[in-house]
Amino acid sequence: MCTSRSRVISTLQLALAGAMLLAGVASAQPAVEPSPFGFGKVATREQIAAWDIDVRPDGTGLPPGRGTVAQGQALYDAQCASCHGTFGESTDYMAIAGGVGTLGTDQPIRTTGSKLNYATTLWDYINRAMPFANPKSLAPDEVYALTAYVLHLSDILPATGALDRESIVRLQMPNRDGFTSLHGLSSIRGTPDTKNVACMRECVREVRVTSQMPDHARNDHGNLAEQTRTIGPGARRVASATSATSTASKGAEARVASAAHADLAKSAGCTACHGTTQKVVGPAFREIGSRYASDAGAAERLARQVRQGSSGVWGPVAMPPQAQLSEADARALVGWILDGAR
Repeated sequence: MCTSRSRVISTLQLALAGAMLLAGVASAQPAVEPSPFGFGKVATREQIAAWDIDVRPDGTGLPPGRGTVAQGQALYDAQCASCHGTFGESTDYMAIAGGVGTLGTDQPIRTTGSKLNYATTLWDYINRAMPFANPKSLAPDEVYALTAYVLHLSDILPATGALDRESIVRLQMPNRDGFTSLHGLSSIRGTPDTKNVACMRECVREVRVTSQMPDHARNDHGNLAEQTRTIGPGARRVASATSATSTASKGAEARVASAAHADLAKSAGCTACHGTTQKVVGPAFREIGSRYASDAGAAERLARQVRQGSSGVWGPVAMPPQAQLSEADARALVGWILDGAR
């Protein structure tokens, strides 16, 4: 009798302990609250990795690869010289070569070679932001080659030089110990790209949404949920508003289509050199449309030039090829330009 009673008590104690343990585990799990807007999803590791591409001065983040000065020269002439000059002296953009040893003089020349204190910083910038019309399109080997050639233009690397993940970290830049962030890179009159101090006092503990899109404005420009404006090489841009037969609705659809073409011009890098009504480096879109208004074969020819590049048509500055554009996108873009870029 005593033995049976002891077994029952032991069983109850084990059951109670198990229940308490499960309750503790459940209470330790954070409550998952539904999104108030009903859209979005948690980023995957692969998506985060695609954005986590910065390279630190000590080389953290550098991928494997190798490039020579000679390989970099060929890439530079094709992709960089139209903006930065044949020898890095610049056209309308920042000079990137020369000036080594001048920072302590009364006429300092600030370039990537004279001011940067780590070669990895140059690699990181080229990898993330160049070429201007098609950033993040270069393979690691190409970035190593371009970095090597740009440093060669400032006599930091010899003509026979090369860079890889190990040698670029070992490379001692001329201004290793003299870098300052008190002004912009190319001019002492310029402001720093970033200058911020983290705030760790009186931080907001709760974020509250105080404004949302009102219902009367939700469909003011058509059904935004059905409009797709994908950005990326070779992607089709589709802009379809809610179907309607009224004149006002058709006008809205035309505005949406025009905005989609303008987005395409921007994502392809065209607006870096062309304005809608004003010349930048190249002619304005409407100037191009006016010039070829009566040319029956202009659409096909210009679409081909957009993807293959051209030079000498509007002056000495070459237009780099936009091979990342599909043929359909190139034709759509040229058609919009010839229609007045409206």
